[in-house]
Amino acid sequence: MRADTTFASELTAAIARRRTFAIISHPDAGKTTLTEKLLLYSGLIRTAGMVRGRKGGKATASDWMGMEQERGISITASAMQFPYKGAVINLLDTPGHQDFSEDTYRTLTAADSAIMVIDAAKGVEAQTRKLFAVCRLRRIPVLTLINKMDLPGRLPLDLMTEVEQALDIHASAINWPIGSGSDFVGIVTRADNQVQLFSRTMRGGATKVETDRVALAELNSTGRVSQETMAEVLHDLELLEIAGNTFTREQFLQGEVTPVFFASALTNFGVESFLDAFVDLAPSPGSRPADSDDGTELSVDPIDMPFSAYVFKLQANMNPKHRDSTAFLRICSGRFERDLVVKHHRLNRDIRLARPHSLVAQERSTLEEAYPGDIVGIINPGVFAIGDTVSVTGGFNFKPLPQFQPEIFARLRPTDVGKRKAFDKGLSQMAQEGTVQIMRSLNDQEILIAAVGRLQFEVLQYRLRHEYRVETIVDALPFTCSAWLEGDPSTFKSPSASMIVKDHRDRVVILFGDQLMKTIARDRNPDHVLRDMG
Repeated sequence: MRADTTFASELTAAIARRRTFAIISHPDAGKTTLTEKLLLYSGLIRTAGMVRGRKGGKATASDWMGMEQERGISITASAMQFPYKGAVINLLDTPGHQDFSEDTYRTLTAADSAIMVIDAAKGVEAQTRKLFAVCRLRRIPVLTLINKMDLPGRLPLDLMTEVEQALDIHASAINWPIGSGSDFVGIVTRADNQVQLFSRTMRGGATKVETDRVALAELNSTGRVSQETMAEVLHDLELLEIAGNTFTREQFLQGEVTPVFFASALTNFGVESFLDAFVDLAPSPGSRPADSDDGTELSVDPIDMPFSAYVFKLQANMNPKHRDSTAFLRICSGRFERDLVVKHHRLNRDIRLARPHSLVAQERSTLEEAYPGDIVGIINPGVFAIGDTVSVTGGFNFKPLPQFQPEIFARLRPTDVGKRKAFDKGLSQMAQEGTVQIMRSLNDQEILIAAVGRLQFEVLQYRLRHEYRVETIVDALPFTCSAWLEGDPSTFKSPSASMIVKDHRDRVVILFGDQLMKTIARDRNPDHVLRDMG
């Protein structure tokens, strides 16, 4: 009994230290730069890289793929774990580009909270709205960081108003900027009216920034802020006290209010205080919904339920030294131990979770144990698929992960038929990861690929070239939507702008030129059922 009590106490303490979150934003809002600076302040890296560094400069840790470093965008989600002031942080850096929304949405299922990064000059952008809507749907509390305060931007009060109106949520400023653009010199914490003044360094944002702390009442006497800026700050703070939203952690956790912070990830101004606040505000891992085998819903408690987890991502060839596939598992309950034998729910058999590792982008560190909220990498010998549940007890499955309807289609072929074996291997691997969906003609002679966005095709070709040494040709097809066909395909009356193929599970799929053609097909074939993919 004492041993059980001690174990429960240790498990409870370990869970309380965990903070698992995703960073979301529109492209170029500074999401990956912020990720790098969080690693810097955790002590995990000594100097921070740049998303678009100078020639010979240091690249970011989270954008590990060559194409990401070349283009300065995040293409695939990456997971990192690091300690910070007594907490254990599990950070999920997600792609901002809409063409990779499916990867981002799946990764968000593994997060307990989210940081929404907004460009101070651009405000709330299209992709930000979509990702915030997903967080709201999944009841994920969101912290807002208004970034790039070191550059010319919009007025802070205007940005606060836009967050509220565009996202339909109360916004409450936790700190407030002192100046903007080249005059951005500090922040004032509203709760105690304490000011942090920042000092620019010769190394820019590559190292931690030096700060001086003074009371707001003493700011004017420092000589570092103009009379005009001082008046603006005091005016804004007064307006916030009169008309601003109050903030409570309970409202934040319920999704009723988003705490707002101002910073410059590029120069590190405000990053440390933001990370401190995040650790205090963000929730530790809680219960997760699941479906039991008898069809009833259940709640998987992180403490009461023995070990359970699910696969939210697969990634091959992360490290050229290994050339293998990694399954990313989000632990939901219990304690994970190395070489743990668990039930694989989909395959209905026991498997051993061998060679587990924690991750910092593509770098691996072998681990002996892990807890709810942690992201664990497991070498995938071909037994894992996205969405798989594993546990000690069995008898349930975590909720299915989102799958998007493809909108673009193409034929794909290798330029050198002698490399067909490598082509097939690479294509199969990319399909398992969800990079693209693979389809084939009914006679198996042609390979077709389907995706949410065109950039996914470019990533596929890049990875086949660099990871499998296969050059390919993509021929676009004139289709924009699709549906599974239920019924005899030989009696199906196809409209002119359509094509009959099969997916990777040999299910018959109809590709249509547009939604009108799909509607016509439904009218012509009352004895068949067209079921939307997704």
